[in-house]
Amino acid sequence: MEPQAETPDVTVARERRTIRMPSQPRTIEETGLNFRLLVELLVKGLFLRGQMKLADLVDFSRLPVTVLEPLLAFIRNERMCEVVRSSETETAVAYNLTDLGRQRAGGYLQKSQYVGPAPVSLSAYVEQVRAQSVAHMGATREQLAKAFEGLVVHENILKQFGAAMNSGRAIFVYGPAGSGKTFVAEHLAGVLSGDVAIPHAIVVDDEIIQVFDPLIHHPVLTKDDEGHAPGLVLDRRRATDGRWVVCHRPMVKAGGELTLNMLDLDFDEGTRFYQAPPHVRANNGLLIIDDLGRQLVPAIEIMNRWIVPLDRRVDYLSLHTGKKFMLPFDVIVIFSSNIAPSQLADEAFLRRLGYKIHIGALSESDYRKIAEQVCMELEVPFDEQGLNYLLHEHHYKENRPLFACVPRDIIGQIRDIARYEGLPAELSKTLIDWAWNNYYTRD
Repeated sequence: MEPQAETPDVTVARERRTIRMPSQPRTIEETGLNFRLLVELLVKGLFLRGQMKLADLVDFSRLPVTVLEPLLAFIRNERMCEVVRSSETETAVAYNLTDLGRQRAGGYLQKSQYVGPAPVSLSAYVEQVRAQSVAHMGATREQLAKAFEGLVVHENILKQFGAAMNSGRAIFVYGPAGSGKTFVAEHLAGVLSGDVAIPHAIVVDDEIIQVFDPLIHHPVLTKDDEGHAPGLVLDRRRATDGRWVVCHRPMVKAGGELTLNMLDLDFDEGTRFYQAPPHVRANNGLLIIDDLGRQLVPAIEIMNRWIVPLDRRVDYLSLHTGKKFMLPFDVIVIFSSNIAPSQLADEAFLRRLGYKIHIGALSESDYRKIAEQVCMELEVPFDEQGLNYLLHEHHYKENRPLFACVPRDIIGQIRDIARYEGLPAELSKTLIDWAWNNYYTRD
């Protein structure tokens, strides 16, 4: 791993949450990056964006002026850029590439087309992930109750999930299709507490790996530690490192599309830089592997890929150059499947699963509560007699379990056909029969 500059962390308090943010680097050495990589990044930025003022370069690179000044001085001395000054103020200075600079930029882009905020070192990333580990988070009865407020979930299931979230270990959720496994797993994101710092990218052996994903990482838009509104400012006194983004803890979901290749670094031959795999993007958060057993790859191969990460809390990835390196595997993994655990994996893997939680059919009272909620949401008048007809003339007579998905699906179809026919949506026998027969296939 690369050496990390010994700079103190800065504690940032945000709405009763505390996060230890890496401190702002003051020198090139404190960035943990080499001089050449930073020069190439700035030259590529000037090439693609055109003339930029010093404030623009700060915003582009997420590096402070004290780091940029020696880099820009070098680029000027090498005759790769020229300075345009409209006045003597610092903010009036702008930089343009020369012909030589544009020529060099073309070569740099052939090596890597990554153009964005400066990456952080591997050692800095490892240290930060461990400092904001999910193991430090904790889950209480009150948090579970708030995350599932207004939803119908049995208290025993909530208790199992609450204990599982406190363990920080993998969770295997299994049960029949339609029982609500994925629904419950996704709502566990509401139990994730505290904010985390996510880097835009990390660098390993001069190779850049993009980590930040706006579809997964949702920034916390509050004032920073010095009272500034979101966004960077041209301020030499800024305390925190702008290469990191304060975000809510992430949740990543992968389903039937998951392949073994997706669990490794994704190197794009065209752009010449990497995208982090799903479990790296999910670090310090939640990773849901949905519909396990439905992938094109045999489930046992996917499970075997997770044995070392789940056991040792680290993962080993490889660059296309052959270099291997270690990253923290700081993720609460939830495997969701219609298949019993014993049919998917051997004992060696099952021992590494902290909790195995079964979600099955509902009680009649819970089924009724869900039906009432769905009727209110879909604006279909709830009718006790209609629901009794659905239960006794269809579920019980045909021995169909009371799964959580059925009320929404049946009442949704009643609303749909009523709109089509121009009739009032209601829990009538005729509409219930139509929806039921349309929902369940017949041999």
